[in-house]
Amino acid sequence: MTDADATSKSPTSSREALDHLEQSGDSRDVLEALSVMIERAKLGVGDRLPPEIEIAKKLNVGRSKVREALIAWQNMGIVTRNKKAGTRLAAEVSANAIHMPLTLKLEAESLLRTHAVRRPLEIEAVRVAAKQMTEQQGLIIIARAAELMAVYEAGEDWRAADHRFHSAIHEASGNPLFEQLIRQIQDGFNAIYEAPFGQPHLGQATIPLHPELARAVAKGDGAAAAKVMERIMDMVEAEVIAILGGPDV
Repeated sequence: MTDADATSKSPTSSREALDHLEQSGDSRDVLEALSVMIERAKLGVGDRLPPEIEIAKKLNVGRSKVREALIAWQNMGIVTRNKKAGTRLAAEVSANAIHMPLTLKLEAESLLRTHAVRRPLEIEAVRVAAKQMTEQQGLIIIARAAELMAVYEAGEDWRAADHRFHSAIHEASGNPLFEQLIRQIQDGFNAIYEAPFGQPHLGQATIPLHPELARAVAKGDGAAAAKVMERIMDMVEAEVIAILGGPDV
């Protein structure tokens, strides 16, 4: 589809669709509004979105908010951004699943994309950590797992403790790129979706597996640690797919 085709779809062009959206305040609101605009305009992969300044004017928000939202989408693989080519869709934004809202469907698909990239990094990180860690680092990993379980069993928000646990493993690997790349992947999603699907404890069912993971790493058993991490990543992926599939699955 050419640029002309993308901007001449009457009467539901991307520009006209923006006229029907409510004013938005934060980045997530902007993305929700853009999702509706794209669906109404029937834009597909490769089609170009209106310029940032035009989107900002139509939504009555600052251009910085629009840029922040689009950068988040870029990090999540939904759009590509180029000064000459503009902002183009790199993934389908379509409400072809009647049982769930468009924004929820888009959120689930985005999380699956980031999860697919994070998965091999996390598995390799525990494998390397089991081989490279010092005795002191092994003790720290066990302690972080105990802290995580204590917070989890108390019914409190365990996300910070979970982050400290995995950071201890990444540090034990001796390769700072594990932490940097995984953090970059997470930040790209969490910039907008801090609580995926409105569920801040997505992946909670995996927490009881973390002490087993810690013991495998501390014992220097990279193969066992990798298997536990695979199970953890499988469980999170299955949870997201179940949400994406909805009640019909």
